[in-house]
Amino acid sequence: MKIKTVELFQVPPRWLFVKITTESGVEGWGEPVIEGKAATVAAAVEEYAKVIVGRSAEDIEDIWQTLYRTGFYRGGPVLTSALSGIEQALWDIKGKYHGMPVWQMLGGKARDRIQVYRWIGGDHPRDTAAAALEAVAQGYRAVKMNGTDELKWIDDYKKLDATVERVEAIRKVAPDLGIAVDFHGRVHKTMARVLMKKLEPYGLMFVEEPVLCENEEEFLELRRAVEIPIATGERNFTRWGFKSMLRRGGVDIIQPDVSHAGGILETRKIAAMAECFDVAVAPHCPLGPIALAACLQVDFCTPNAFIQEQSAGIHYNEGYDLLNYLKNPEIFRWKDGYCDLLTAPGLGVEVDEEYVRRMAAEGHDWHNPIWRDSDGCIAEW
Repeated sequence: MKIKTVELFQVPPRWLFVKITTESGVEGWGEPVIEGKAATVAAAVEEYAKVIVGRSAEDIEDIWQTLYRTGFYRGGPVLTSALSGIEQALWDIKGKYHGMPVWQMLGGKARDRIQVYRWIGGDHPRDTAAAALEAVAQGYRAVKMNGTDELKWIDDYKKLDATVERVEAIRKVAPDLGIAVDFHGRVHKTMARVLMKKLEPYGLMFVEEPVLCENEEEFLELRRAVEIPIATGERNFTRWGFKSMLRRGGVDIIQPDVSHAGGILETRKIAAMAECFDVAVAPHCPLGPIALAACLQVDFCTPNAFIQEQSAGIHYNEGYDLLNYLKNPEIFRWKDGYCDLLTAPGLGVEVDEEYVRRMAAEGHDWHNPIWRDSDGCIAEW
């Protein structure tokens, strides 16, 4: 089970896949990517590959510790995302070798299915009521939307009122639908407090990233001011990136990304920490099919996981579909807004390698948009 080769595939719309093959021919897939920095992460994976080739693919924890600790500089989005994708691929190999899904090797199932939600409204949220009805027709029981356009530190309250109107429109046509509103770090603390207060009557499932995670001291202040559940964590990496947030309080739902936070087992460790603080888990995943499969493996063995993000229909994927990269897309065809337990060995996905190689030849050069306020100042996207 020694690692023989590590291959990378930069595929549209904005994803990076890694394939690790052992000397015995067992293959595993992972998704090491930072949105908008795929080539940068690929370089980090290539550096890590020099360390892991020749190692036993079964030694996942030791490989993780080696890659994380021996570089002296550690953590951060690039290095940890590279590590995450490699770790996912190793679990895929181990599960296939032993004939078990990953969740089974992490202690067994905590549930038989997990609820999923879909995005509506786009980067500049519009027509959300119609999109919510479409989601309901597709069987979803929960949706998420961006809350606002770009905002200044202190901005016109009419922009906040527009957000409220969109949420109210959804609530009128879909009274039982779970609604999450992602502030995306676009809203600074003063406006965030005002907007959350305005949204309080609409029974939101959660508000996501009401302020940026580097301002985590504000989460507790927002919690004291408003009763809407607060979710955050997509920009936090490893257990150490969540430690002070959980100790400080104010966050109800953490959202580690299995392709950014350190991989499958690291995300499971983060979730166990959160469980000690009575905090729920909703893994972040606006990415591709391998990342989603990795998230679901965590969900199925994690008691405090309650809902899963996924990218089917998301605005970033226009012209492409995560199902196209799979030979078994039926596993991601939801039933009544839920994903059933994945039972195939490893991550549970059969990657269509021929299609991956064809799309890698096309590649992508996706980058985050650059937003500016009306006065020309850079705004948070």
